[in-house]
Amino acid sequence: MMSDRIFAGIWLLLCIAGLFVAWQITSEYSYEPVGPRPFPLGIISLMLVCAVALLLRHPDTISWPRRHVLQKLLAMVIVLLMYAWGFEWLGFPIATAILTVVIGMLFGATIPAAGISGAVLGILLWYAFDRLLDVTLPLGTLLG
Repeated sequence: MMSDRIFAGIWLLLCIAGLFVAWQITSEYSYEPVGPRPFPLGIISLMLVCAVALLLRHPDTISWPRRHVLQKLLAMVIVLLMYAWGFEWLGFPIATAILTVVIGMLFGATIPAAGISGAVLGILLWYAFDRLLDVTLPLGTLLG
């Protein structure tokens, strides 16, 4: 479709502009061996590759999704809004576990599989961010 190519062209131009902006990033003091520049350059470069791939691909025929797909998308948006609303008082592990369970169920997971993956994901992600990466995440009123 032409809209894909228009979007990809605009995205490509924004990525090129973003690369110029990211190249200008400097820090007054050296807190890492490579500085703050590589992460934005890497992310924007990946986006640029995706924009080029979108420009060069053969467009698919598009059909409107069925009603149940739109209902699932609406349910996912509502669940994500509830996640953002309850993130602090529920805490990261519980909120993430609930989010994972609901999204798993929307994608057809069984209740035990969604429950186990939600609990494991909530705990492991909290541990990875809070303990390994030193990103403080709320535990909520129940756990904290």
